[in-house]
Amino acid sequence: MEKAISYTKNKVKALLLLLLILSTTAGAQSAGRDITWLRDIYDHRNTSYEGAMADVSNSAYVITAALPLAQLAYGYGWHDSTTKSLAWQTIAGLGINTVLVIGLKYTVNRTRPYDKYPDIHPYTNETDPSFPSGHTSYAFAVATTLAIEYPKWYVIVPSYAYAATVGYSRMYLGMHYPSDVAVGAVIGAGSAWLGYKGNQWLQKHRHQHKIPSTN
Repeated sequence: MEKAISYTKNKVKALLLLLLILSTTAGAQSAGRDITWLRDIYDHRNTSYEGAMADVSNSAYVITAALPLAQLAYGYGWHDSTTKSLAWQTIAGLGINTVLVIGLKYTVNRTRPYDKYPDIHPYTNETDPSFPSGHTSYAFAVATTLAIEYPKWYVIVPSYAYAATVGYSRMYLGMHYPSDVAVGAVIGAGSAWLGYKGNQWLQKHRHQHKIPSTN
């Protein structure tokens, strides 16, 4: 178990460093385009959907908590070892996502668009840094987790459609730049994949220890 945790920590550190380098390099180059793209979405939105978009946006954290809790309840309630393993895989991926998002937010410390541009009026004021979008990262972490754990088209398509809608809602509501959303999506998907690979590694080593030596 300690080896699995160490493996995951090393992967998280490597991914965090890569994302930090990419975000620092690309941030200055794309700043002008970022606000232009945000205004293209924000200025041309249909404001009658604002309430619905806020509900979609706010649901990201609810669904993020609901998925592993439902898996844990089913796995332990029905003594289903496969679902229990998937639940801890989900939790691992979401944990990695949390570390990466918080680490990047307070390292990059990017100002929210509505704090910099007076023509952007957000649905609600949030005080944490803008980059990356936490809502988007969790939505894509959940979508990718579902795609990996339940690889059926009728799970994958609506999961990613929902995640994409969450990402769009963050720009529609004036909460994030497009690059915040894009990097959030990459972090979420990457975190779910790291959780999956970590679980694979752990299961492989557990299986090897259970096989009796022939020597």
